[in-house]
Amino acid sequence: MRLLIIEDDREAASYLSKAFREAGHVADLAHDGLDGYAMAREGDYDVLVVDRMLPKLDGLSLIRSLREQEVGTPVLILSALGQVDDRVKGLRAGGDDYLPKPYAFSELLARSEVLARRRGSASAGAEPTAYRVGDLELDRLSHRVTRAGQEIVLQPREFRLLEYLMRHAGQVVTRTMLLEHVWDYHFDPQTNVIDVHVSRLRAKIDKGFERAMIHTVRGAGYMVRAGGEA
Repeated sequence: MRLLIIEDDREAASYLSKAFREAGHVADLAHDGLDGYAMAREGDYDVLVVDRMLPKLDGLSLIRSLREQEVGTPVLILSALGQVDDRVKGLRAGGDDYLPKPYAFSELLARSEVLARRRGSASAGAEPTAYRVGDLELDRLSHRVTRAGQEIVLQPREFRLLEYLMRHAGQVVTRTMLLEHVWDYHFDPQTNVIDVHVSRLRAKIDKGFERAMIHTVRGAGYMVRAGGEA
């Protein structure tokens, strides 16, 4: 499950992001309504977790704007406003569920998983469980990677990196995209962490094969595509 958490309380947002990751999911963060709106429109999320009181663009206005743009991603609203009228307003704005604060994370997790399952049932087959580029195959369910039938053992971060590159096969993936979607960073840590991991991934994916799969696009980022000298 891939979630976008739109929460201006950075401590709360960090806690939720860590808790969802520990539960086996991927969580991106936005700390104001405008950033959240942009990420929700551009990203491929299973669930949006939206705080109602947000700077720059409040949660209900954000949800209405997304629905006007025909973004149908399920939305779970978090709010300290828990009266019946408040919940009704949230649902009528386009929310799919409403959880008053304070709440237990276990309940938030369960409600998010229900929304994701409903979305999956409504668009069965929309999210592939496996990717294939040339003779390179990645199975998201078994976490198995093979090339030309030969199994390749990857560390969890390497698997996420390859999965993201293969999801965008044939497209340039920028460093910023990798930092946000593979490392869950929304800032540049000023380290060579991406270069190190791409180098390790190349050593496992391309070494010993005539054709390279992982390509550097100078000044832009990286790309997975079939073809090219290893």
